[in-house]
Amino acid sequence: MVDVIDSADARAETSDAAKPRRPVPSWVITVGSLVVLLGAWEIFGRDINPVFGSYPSAIAEAFWQLARSGKLGTALLDSLRPFFLGYGLAILIGVPVGLITGRFRTVEAAIGIYITAGYAMPLVALVPLLVLWLGLGFAVKVAVVFLMSVFPICINTWLGVTAVPKTLIEVGKSFVAPNSVILRRIILPATLPYIMAGIRLAVGRAVVAMVIAEFFTSISGLGAIIITSANNFDTATMFVPIVVLMVMAIGLNYLIGAIERWVAPWQAEIAGRDE
Repeated sequence: MVDVIDSADARAETSDAAKPRRPVPSWVITVGSLVVLLGAWEIFGRDINPVFGSYPSAIAEAFWQLARSGKLGTALLDSLRPFFLGYGLAILIGVPVGLITGRFRTVEAAIGIYITAGYAMPLVALVPLLVLWLGLGFAVKVAVVFLMSVFPICINTWLGVTAVPKTLIEVGKSFVAPNSVILRRIILPATLPYIMAGIRLAVGRAVVAMVIAEFFTSISGLGAIIITSANNFDTATMFVPIVVLMVMAIGLNYLIGAIERWVAPWQAEIAGRDE
C-alpha cells in the first residue's frame, strides 16, 4: 500500500515537473527594470551637485510646476505641430518613393544614390541654409523634421521591395496583372513589415529633428524650456522636456507597433513571436 502511494506521488511530481512554466509577462519585466533604474537614480542622484544633475523626485516636482503654470502644455503644443506635419509628410512621400525605387530598376539607378547620400548626410549642417530659404518660423521646422525622417522610411521600404520573393511577382505576371496592381496587391502587403520598421526608426529621428529645429531657429516649444533652464542652471526643469520627449517617442513606437499588428496580423505568426 505504501509502495502504491509512493509511486502515485512520484508520478504526480513528475507530471508537475513536466508542465512548462508560464513565462513572466513582458510588462512585469519592464516595470521591474524601471523601478530598479529610477530607484538607483533617486538614491545616487541626490549626492550629485544640482548644477550637474538631478533625480526623479526633483524632476517630477519641476514637471508639476511647469504643468500647473501652463508652460509645459503650450510648449508641447508648439513642438507637436511641426513634428506631426513633418513626420506625416515623410510617411506620405517616403513610402511611395521607396516602393517605386525598389520596384523599377530605372528609378533605382536614377535616384537610389541620392536617397542613400541623403540618409548619410549630416542634415543638421543644412539648417542654416534652410533658415535662409524658409525663415525662422513654422515652415523651416517642418522641413527639418521631414528631411531627417523621410530617408529611413524610404530606404526601409526600398529594401523591403527588393526582399519580396520573385515567385510572388511572377504569379501576378502570370495572371497578366499590370504593374500598378502588382505593386498594390502583392509588393505592398509583403513590404509592410519593412515599412513599419522604417516608420519606427523615423520616430526617433523626427523627435531629435524637432528639438534641433527649435534650437537653431526661433527658440520655442520644448527646446526653449531646455535652453532657458540650462542657461539658468536649473537642471531639474531642463530634464522635464527631455523626459517628455522620451515618453512621447516610446508611446509613438508602441502605437506604430499596434498599427502594424492591425494592418499585418500575419507577421507575428510568421515571425513566431509570443504576444
